[in-house]
Amino acid sequence: METAAPGADGTAGQVTVGLEISQWKYLSGEADDPQMHAILSVRVDGTDGGGRVGGPVLAQVLAVDCSSSMTWPPEKLHAAQQAAVAAIRKLPDGTPFAVVRGNEQAAMVYPDTQRMARASDRTRARAERAVHQLVAGGGTCIGAWLDLCRRLLTEQDAPIGHVLLLTDGKNQHDERMPLAGVLDACAGRFVCDAWGIGDGWDGQELLRITRRLHGSSSSVREEEALPGEYAKLMDRLLTKTVPELAISVTPMPGAGVRYLKQVFPTEAELAAEDGTGRFVTRAWGDETRRYQLCLSADPAGRPRREDLQLAVVAVDVPGGEVRLPTPQPCLVHWTDNPALSRQTDAQVEHFEQHQRLGEAVAAATDAHRRGERDLAEHQLGRAVQLAHAMGADEQLGRLARLVRVDDAAAGRVALRPEVTAVDFQHLITASSHSTYGPASGTGTGAATGAGGTGGVTVPCPVCASKAPAGARFCPACGHRFEERP
Repeated sequence: METAAPGADGTAGQVTVGLEISQWKYLSGEADDPQMHAILSVRVDGTDGGGRVGGPVLAQVLAVDCSSSMTWPPEKLHAAQQAAVAAIRKLPDGTPFAVVRGNEQAAMVYPDTQRMARASDRTRARAERAVHQLVAGGGTCIGAWLDLCRRLLTEQDAPIGHVLLLTDGKNQHDERMPLAGVLDACAGRFVCDAWGIGDGWDGQELLRITRRLHGSSSSVREEEALPGEYAKLMDRLLTKTVPELAISVTPMPGAGVRYLKQVFPTEAELAAEDGTGRFVTRAWGDETRRYQLCLSADPAGRPRREDLQLAVVAVDVPGGEVRLPTPQPCLVHWTDNPALSRQTDAQVEHFEQHQRLGEAVAAATDAHRRGERDLAEHQLGRAVQLAHAMGADEQLGRLARLVRVDDAAAGRVALRPEVTAVDFQHLITASSHSTYGPASGTGTGAATGAGGTGGVTVPCPVCASKAPAGARFCPACGHRFEERP
């Protein structure tokens, strides 16, 4: 594993950034479309206690669903009001903030004109009173809500813009302001976290929003839990003082960047700026995030049996006094040995398994919506099998709410008769939160330990699932491997 430490002189009060690359460098020179996958681990430290970059904390907009479905049960609107109040009370003095009411259009709740207030004892109290006077009615057009949030935040100079969106329904009036176009306009302007409440919201819709706007999707099963969740989210948000961090990938001649996407702690889309290899990520505190990098490569005319530099990865924080890591190479080693080229880095495999788990959950949700219970059960069985192979106990626990697990390794499950549509929506949002993954293995593919297996994986000859190179059994299907030299 290639590692760049934050630095050795222990400078107090300075933000530091670390970068690690985990990959299996061996590729077959005979492959039709050779691709190199690597996991980039980026960590930020020192944002607390004087490590702030660039001034004000953030500008915050609370978007509250006030469509007619929020009127029943009454506890739902009350929970939304209490949650908004909990968030407002967390805002430090001087923070620009606003509250937006959403139905088939968007309107200001506080302030009463289209601007943002500055948090103080007086403005927080006025905002609380305005929130408690909210009345629900009308339809749902989430695009209109986000568009008003965008216009409010555009007027602010705070380096971090954030929207906290709550909905209990589907985007039924999209024709009024299509969400696709609004997301294009909002991308890069602010971070959005979205919450589902009640039983009528669409988990895939929330993921569509938060993946594009670098936030996370969540939900509550019990309305009374929402205020506490909002308070915890605001506590986490207020530790984020680095507005943005850019990851630059510079491919060598004969190589190209296919994509870079965030895979931990949640999935997020990343787009290169102006077609370059520079990808901007948003709103950092003291935390680690992981990204999957995919590079294309052409072996024609390249030497075999030696390490070659395929790309260089660097990170920077625009406009900040930050200690940055040394740029790190992503390597390739062209080989004709299938025993080497068929192996995979364990971190890469972990996050690809997580993606397959999410796809199985989405397919199960679609099948259940169509009334195809047998297919839904089959897809949930596949999800259980993947979660078991990954050792993802939290995901297994969530899946067990929907199915009785008879044999996790084989994916044998039985759909519970009392399962409802909203249970699938909770599962979708939860599945977007990934686990950290295995410890880094060999990184560039050099042999480690007695068996030289490190963190690489090999395919099972029975089910094709990936297993650690030194494993005796396949973690997915239980097949016993032959003794390996």
